[in-house]
Amino acid sequence: MLPVNELARLDLGNRGLIAIPDAALRQKNLRQLNLYRNQLRALPDALWTLTSLHTLNLGENQLDTLPDDISKLQALRMLDLGHNRIAQLPAAVGYLDGLTDFLYLSHNRLEQLPEALCRLTRLAYLNVSDNRLMALPEGLGEMQALVELRLYGNRLRALPESIGNLKSLVELHLQRNQLTGLPGTIGGLSRLRELDLADNMLAALPESVGAMTQLRRLNLRNNALAALPESLGQLAELTHLDLRANPLSSLPDVIGALPRLEKLDLRWCPLKAPPAWIGKLRNRGCLIHL
Repeated sequence: MLPVNELARLDLGNRGLIAIPDAALRQKNLRQLNLYRNQLRALPDALWTLTSLHTLNLGENQLDTLPDDISKLQALRMLDLGHNRIAQLPAAVGYLDGLTDFLYLSHNRLEQLPEALCRLTRLAYLNVSDNRLMALPEGLGEMQALVELRLYGNRLRALPESIGNLKSLVELHLQRNQLTGLPGTIGGLSRLRELDLADNMLAALPESVGAMTQLRRLNLRNNALAALPESLGQLAELTHLDLRANPLSSLPDVIGALPRLEKLDLRWCPLKAPPAWIGKLRNRGCLIHL
């Protein structure tokens, strides 16, 4: 039997549970509750009385809905709802004012995110990958504490203009969407170090990408790029540039002058001829795939 009101951490992960034990729901001082990889289909009202919780892991269950009462867990810093069947996220999640560390929503059935989610202005990590999103809330740029944003494996066709307001963002993962372009405001991501845009439908890049001067890794594999902007030459910190499987017949000379470039992938690009600067890059130790 669990001691009432005494436990601070409880791990009930991977137990085959179809319900949360009553004894667990009486642990009023509980700060961490792991219910990962069970068979939960619904959540009891008593769960929302555990108001001391800092971490709640409900990943890999069979949840298809989430009640508004989740907003009662104001001390939550980390919430994992990944790998469930949730089709609609309640606006109440946006009222978890203590949520600062992580919010995992990956591998669900979400077609949209509530605008209220943008109230999470202290959240550092958001993962909504492998869902069915076709658009993002216009207020996304209000989430200015975001350091990492993972949105890959959705159906996004465009990004909101406000994305450029995410001044703390270090990693942005957008691979496997249906993006046909990027807003010019994306240049506002001045701290971004990794940008993954592989497997989209991008036909052009805005000149403003050159303003992301801290960028180290840029993945543009498998898009529809026939030309690249000269502003790429401003990415002085870039070490990895992946241009595979784009209809590029030529490249701007500024790429050959990037001082820190360590790897350049040009496979499956119909280049008329290798640029003259390829040899110079190789001689200084840059790995080039043609």
